[in-house]
Amino acid sequence: MDSFRLLLDGFATALTVQNLLYALLGVTLGTLVGVLPGIGPAMTVALLLPITFTVPPASAFIMFAGIYYGGMYGGSTTSILLNTPGESSSMITALEGNKMARRGRAAQALATAAIGSFVAGTIATALLVVAAPAVVDFAISFGPEDYFALAVLAFIMCSAVLSRSLVRGLASLGIGLAIGLVGIDQQTGQARLTLGIPQLLDGIDVVIIAVGLFAVGEALYVASRLRHASPDVVPVGRAWMGRADWSRSWRPWLRGTALGFPIGALPGGGAEIPTFLSYAVEKRLTRHKDEFGSGAIEGVAGPEAANNASAAGTLVPLLSLGLPTSATAAIMLAAFQQYGLQPGPQLFTHNPALVWGMVASLFVGNVMLLVLNLPLAPLWARLLRIPRPYLYAGIVFFAGLGCYAVNNSWVDLVILFVLGLLGFAMRRFGLPIAPAVIGVILGPMAEIQLRRALAIGAGDATVLVRSPIAAVLLTVAVLALLAPLLRRRISRDVPSEVRR
Repeated sequence: MDSFRLLLDGFATALTVQNLLYALLGVTLGTLVGVLPGIGPAMTVALLLPITFTVPPASAFIMFAGIYYGGMYGGSTTSILLNTPGESSSMITALEGNKMARRGRAAQALATAAIGSFVAGTIATALLVVAAPAVVDFAISFGPEDYFALAVLAFIMCSAVLSRSLVRGLASLGIGLAIGLVGIDQQTGQARLTLGIPQLLDGIDVVIIAVGLFAVGEALYVASRLRHASPDVVPVGRAWMGRADWSRSWRPWLRGTALGFPIGALPGGGAEIPTFLSYAVEKRLTRHKDEFGSGAIEGVAGPEAANNASAAGTLVPLLSLGLPTSATAAIMLAAFQQYGLQPGPQLFTHNPALVWGMVASLFVGNVMLLVLNLPLAPLWARLLRIPRPYLYAGIVFFAGLGCYAVNNSWVDLVILFVLGLLGFAMRRFGLPIAPAVIGVILGPMAEIQLRRALAIGAGDATVLVRSPIAAVLLTVAVLALLAPLLRRRISRDVPSEVRR
C-alpha cells in the first residue's frame, strides 16, 4: 500500500509538462538509436551525460529511462527489416522477424514486437513497483562484507555473461578496475597511477570513461568495418495484426514477460538469456513447428516481450542495490554518480521523488512508445538509409565537444581519445566493454567496503565469510567462475557417441 501511494506521488512528478517533454524526448531518441545499427541506448546515455549537468536529476533520469525502453523497442525494427540487430538482445528477433518480412508479413512482425513490448513493459514495471522496495528492505541489513561480496558477484557474473569468453570478460574487468584506481587514495592520500599529471589526481571523470569506451570506441570500430553498399531494407506499410496473429501472440507475450523480468534482475542476467530461453520455449510449445525457421510470429512475440521485461528487471538491482546488470544500467549508474547520488536503500529514503517519478515515467513512456512505433513504422524504416559516415562522424564530434565542456580541459580531450582507442582495441580483439565500465564504477566501492570489513575484523580475512549473506554470495560467485571450466571438462570426458 505504501508503494502504491509513493507511485501516485511519482505520477505527480512524471506528469508535469517539463517531465512529459523529457520522457517524449527520451523515448524518441531511444527508438531512433534502437533502429540505427551499431548505436545502442548505452552509447546514447553516455553521449548525453556531459550535456545534462544543468538538467534537474528527476528530468534527466526520466529521459534516460525513456532512452533505455525506447532502445529495446527500436532494436526490433532493424532486426525485422534489415536482419541486423541494433542490440545483441534483438538477435533472436532477427531469426524469425526478418523471415516474416521476406514473406510479406513485415507489418505483422513489427506490430507483434511493438504490442508485445508494451504489454511486457507495463507488466514488468508493475512488478518493479513491488520488487524494488522489497529488495531495499532486505538490503538495509547489509554490512560492509555483504556489499563487498555483492560487488564480487556482479564482477564475476557480468564478466561471464556479457562476454563470449570468461577470460576475456575478466580481462576487461581488470582494465576497468585499473582505470578506477587512478587518483588519490582516500585513506592514505597517496597518488595512484597518475603518471605525474596533476589533472589525474582527482581520478578520471566517469563521464569521460563512459563516452570514450562506448561512443568513441564504437564509432572507430564501426568505421573500420564500414562498407558503402546501401542496406537492403524490406519495404513496410503500417503495422497491424489480424485475429489469428493476436491469438498466436498473447501467450508468448506473457511467457516472455515471466522469463524476462526475473532473469533481468539477476546480476549478469541481462536481456540475451531470457530472449534465447523464450525462443526455445515458444518453439517447443507452438502448434506451428513447421513455421519456425521460416517466419513464426511466436518467435518474434516471445523474445521481444522477454527483451523489454528484462529492462524493467535490470532496474531492480540498479535502484535498490546500486548494481548494474547491463551496459546501459552501468552508464545510468555513472549518471547517478554524476549527480552525487548513490543508488541503494538510501536513494529510496532521501530521493523518493526521483525514484518514483522515474518508475512512473516508465508507464507513461510505454504508452508513448506504442504510439510512436505502430503508426510511424515506415518513418523509422527510412532512417536506416542515413549514410553511416555522417552518423559516426557526428558521434565523435559531439562526444569530444561534450567531454571538453565538463571541465574545459584539453587533458580531458586527450584522455577521451586515448580511451576511445582503448575501446576500439577491446572491440577489435573481442573484449566486451561493459565489464570494464562496471569495474570502473563498482571497483572503488568494493575497495572501500573491503577495507571497512577488514578494519572491523581487525585484519582477519575470515570476516568476509562470517555473514551468511556474504558467504552465499561469494559461493555463487565461485560457482559462476568455475561453471565454464566444469562444462568444458565434462564435455571433454563424455564420449562423442554419448553426447550425440
